[in-house]
Amino acid sequence: MEERKLKLYISMSVDGFIATKDDDLSWLSIAEKEGEDYGYAAFTKDVDTYIVGRRTYEVVLKLCEGKFPPAEKFDCYVISREERAPENGVQFYNGDLEKLVYELKQRPGGTIYCDGGGAIVKLLMAKSLIDEYIIFMMPTMLGDGIRLFQGGVKPIGLKALEPKFFEAGVVRLHYVNQ
Repeated sequence: MEERKLKLYISMSVDGFIATKDDDLSWLSIAEKEGEDYGYAAFTKDVDTYIVGRRTYEVVLKLCEGKFPPAEKFDCYVISREERAPENGVQFYNGDLEKLVYELKQRPGGTIYCDGGGAIVKLLMAKSLIDEYIIFMMPTMLGDGIRLFQGGVKPIGLKALEPKFFEAGVVRLHYVNQ
């Protein structure tokens, strides 16, 4: 059995931010274009597990009026520092993230999709657990906010795959961990 892959699939501003300081994501709407999903449907076709940080989870809940859309399609793990009972179709996990990812990769299944946030990405990078980085560079600079890559990890060698350019100015960058 081939080990499952963990893929980071996320958007960021040209200057490296995934949200403003107050967790605002409204700037992502600059790339909304009817009929364009930026490859999301194709990407999620093989996904069955979703990992996200608690802050990102709470932002999505606010944006979606208390619903968490990924839970309708995937097994969802919200990484949290506190113990919480499952809700909205998600399981909260406050244990060792490396252990969770290792266990998920050993189980049969599809792709494991990570959607941030920055602190979760840093933890995963520190243990070289991200197999692919699929980053959508949005045509804006926020100037400040929450960084996708927070630093403090050892260098990681990546192989670049073909970028994809979209009409709205979005560029998809795709890297594979070597």
